[in-house]
Amino acid sequence: MQPNLFTAMRSLKLIEGCKATQVHALNNNPSSPSPPPPPSTGLREKLLQHLQDHLRVNSLRSKSSKTHHLNAAVSLDSLLPHGLPVSDLLEPQIDPSLKFVDLIEKLSEVYRRIENSSHSEKSEAFLQQCAVFRGLSDPKLFRRSLRSARQHAVDVHTKVVLASWLRYERREDELIGTTSMDCCGRNLECPKATLVSGYDPESVYDHCLCSGANERVGANECSTSEVDYDMSFCIGDEEVRCVRSKIASLSRPFKRMLYGGFREMRCNIINFTLNGISVEGMRAAEVFSRVGKVDIFPSNVVLELLKLANRFCCDELKAACDSYLSCLVKDLDDALLLVEYGLEEAAYLLVAACLQVFLRELPYSLQNPNVVKIFCSVEGRERLCLVGHGSFVLYLFLSQIAMEEDMKSNTTVMVLECLVECAVESWQKQLACHQLGAVMLERREYKDAERWFSSAVEAGHVYSLVGVARSKFKRGHRYSAYKIMNSLISDCSVTTGWMHQERSLYCSGKEKLLDIDIATDLDPTLTFPYKFRAVSLAEESQFGAAVAELNKVMGFKVSPDCLEMRAWISIAMEDYEGALKDIRALLTLEPNFLMFNKKVHGDHMVELLRPLVQQWNQADCWMQLYDRWSSVDDIGSLAVVHHMLANDPGKSLLRFRQSLLLLRLNCQKAAMRSLRLARNHSKSEHERLVYEGWILYDTGHREEALAKAEESISIQRSFEAYFLKAYALADSTLDPESSKYVIQLLEEALRCPSDGLRKGQALNNLGSVYVDCDKLDLAADCYMNALNIKHTRAHQGLARVYHLRNQRKAAYDEMTKLIEKARNNASAFEKRSEYCEREMAQSDLGMATLLDPLRTYPYRYRAAVLMDDHKETEAIEELSKAIAFKPDLQLLHLRAAFYDSMGESAEAIRDCEAALSLDPNHTDTIDLYNKAREPQP
Repeated sequence: MQPNLFTAMRSLKLIEGCKATQVHALNNNPSSPSPPPPPSTGLREKLLQHLQDHLRVNSLRSKSSKTHHLNAAVSLDSLLPHGLPVSDLLEPQIDPSLKFVDLIEKLSEVYRRIENSSHSEKSEAFLQQCAVFRGLSDPKLFRRSLRSARQHAVDVHTKVVLASWLRYERREDELIGTTSMDCCGRNLECPKATLVSGYDPESVYDHCLCSGANERVGANECSTSEVDYDMSFCIGDEEVRCVRSKIASLSRPFKRMLYGGFREMRCNIINFTLNGISVEGMRAAEVFSRVGKVDIFPSNVVLELLKLANRFCCDELKAACDSYLSCLVKDLDDALLLVEYGLEEAAYLLVAACLQVFLRELPYSLQNPNVVKIFCSVEGRERLCLVGHGSFVLYLFLSQIAMEEDMKSNTTVMVLECLVECAVESWQKQLACHQLGAVMLERREYKDAERWFSSAVEAGHVYSLVGVARSKFKRGHRYSAYKIMNSLISDCSVTTGWMHQERSLYCSGKEKLLDIDIATDLDPTLTFPYKFRAVSLAEESQFGAAVAELNKVMGFKVSPDCLEMRAWISIAMEDYEGALKDIRALLTLEPNFLMFNKKVHGDHMVELLRPLVQQWNQADCWMQLYDRWSSVDDIGSLAVVHHMLANDPGKSLLRFRQSLLLLRLNCQKAAMRSLRLARNHSKSEHERLVYEGWILYDTGHREEALAKAEESISIQRSFEAYFLKAYALADSTLDPESSKYVIQLLEEALRCPSDGLRKGQALNNLGSVYVDCDKLDLAADCYMNALNIKHTRAHQGLARVYHLRNQRKAAYDEMTKLIEKARNNASAFEKRSEYCEREMAQSDLGMATLLDPLRTYPYRYRAAVLMDDHKETEAIEELSKAIAFKPDLQLLHLRAAFYDSMGESAEAIRDCEAALSLDPNHTDTIDLYNKAREPQP
């Protein structure tokens, strides 16, 4: 959901004609009252009038004119119809995920639960880990834990839900030409493998057998020529001849009826007319009693048999009917038809198969009222529970999708209410109640929001106090909200950034600014403090300082709301080119983003700003893209690609470039969307396979990605296919033979046609492999060739070569060149620190932390220096400062090692467990964990 950044906008005095000459004509005097905002019904007409005025003025401009400035009044009218945001009305969005005061302790606790769980409990333990990881910034952690939950699932229901969830994470519903029941080829997500009960974690990554045809019963198995019939069932005027012993073997009720002293025991003809089964159905039951199969009968007959099996407790017959009918469910129409039979007759597998279709059709199936009724109505949920398909994991999956689609919808509320009812464990209650509170807050139902947040707090979720405070504040109880947060900060031995951030909303003046600054010190990844300071500066007409404040956070964390705010401030300072760049980048992240307090679509702003900047044709765009790519200006590159796609939306190559840039900016959700669009717009089979391979690789399916690359190469040799294969193979520890093969693949890629941007990347990667193989001259050649085609990042590889040749000064100088050229250069400062003396290294690492506090090496270096100086406490504090906002594997491992060396085994064990929660296979941490757990002498 788009954060609700600007809940109220400063109204603007629109100055007539050409009286105003500065965009600063905004009424920024805090002492003068702002006029009330115009009614919403007039906003659209007003904006359209401004747009018409703007176009009329623009049409009078000479086409040959080189200036791109409009009259200031027209600019205000058309570009800032709602003014700028007010600092006192800004609010951070409440995270609907679980958040913890001590995340490391929670990671450690969940790791221990997983390790100590039995087979039947392991999947549930991994599901809790999923809920914890959902609140972290790395989606790969969540997906890995979700795969583990599926791997250890025992019952069919859990397998169906988790396999569907894994598929949804790739959003295969957006891939043209695929259907919901398509199989990825592995048991992990195979729609048929999920309908097989049992615990078999080792087989989930095996190739599935879903392509095999169902075996049919031969005619000889149904032959009646040699059957000794000894009784008949009479249905109406017809008789169905049977073998008494075979019918009796179907169930205990039949056995009692035919051999238990009842009247039927002495009858050769039994009247069965009133038992609700047709002649055809009874004949099918007789055949089943002899051959034990139902797949030779029409589906309507099998449904009759299912009803008969339920009435007379024929377990084997019911299981056979259930299994057969579950195989008939192919699409949503089948599922909606058959699910009623399944629920009525308590057919577990049939309902599971229907449920699987509903889930694999998400999010579209949630728009079907019949599906919503099955999931969310009181009767529907009760029926699902009775047949074993109403679970917490089901509604957790549904709630995620419902909240992503529309957080305020009634469907979202109904799904979350079901989630609350299914919650049993404390973490489940915390999550369900907190999410429902967040939704009620978005719906402005503040009393209900406070009630649900309070329930989450009672269940043990401290972060939900933020929701309680916000709900009270929204109802006018500002002091009560302040007391809640102030009490929380006072009671906690260690405070967090989000605590001070929330308290800042309920105080003013210096106290507010102090809380804002403390929040940034404790957690520099929180965007709200930067936005508040930027708007405060803009209110004082210090627009340059406001942009500089936003640049601090945008250097390491790109988000739509920060891009929007920077664009607005850029408009106010008449930097239309900068504003357009940010809005284009914003629309790449969120194509449907609404600006001006969700009043105006971003595309409209693009149209308004385009005439105010220099116009580019497609050739100009390519030149601009090369320049920005070479200067490591990822946001600028995104804007250029967005511009190019406006002229050629079906260009899959540009969509792919877009995805690469988004991955560099750590915008994985948007990157995957671009990859899917690249795949959908592919003009050839071999190109489509490459993009499908990247989708698989980026969602953790490395082997499947390699298979796609090989299939693409078999159709046509191409740069991207070879590059994908080399990249996927290199994503592991390479032995000499594997390294040689990767080198061959990259050399093949370079022989294929491609543009300089991609060839520069391939040369850079090839140089890296050569370095690992100790072929420094070849590596240097690769890096030099990459630099010749403006691949600026190759400076770093060349510096590494110089360093390995003991040319430290040359390495330092090479990194200095990268720092001078790169717009985003935090990593360059970090790398240059390796090639200079300690004092200069400390300076470079300090700059790296200032530019990007998420980089962990500087903290580890400083902590190691402190440990060398026997300042153990300061070393632990240096690591803890970073761990508080980024629970990183290397940071946790190093802190655990420090604790172990200090004899504090409990803290070392805790950090090891938290680190292993992030990476269960990290060998060094496993060794340290085992050492720390050894009995002390």
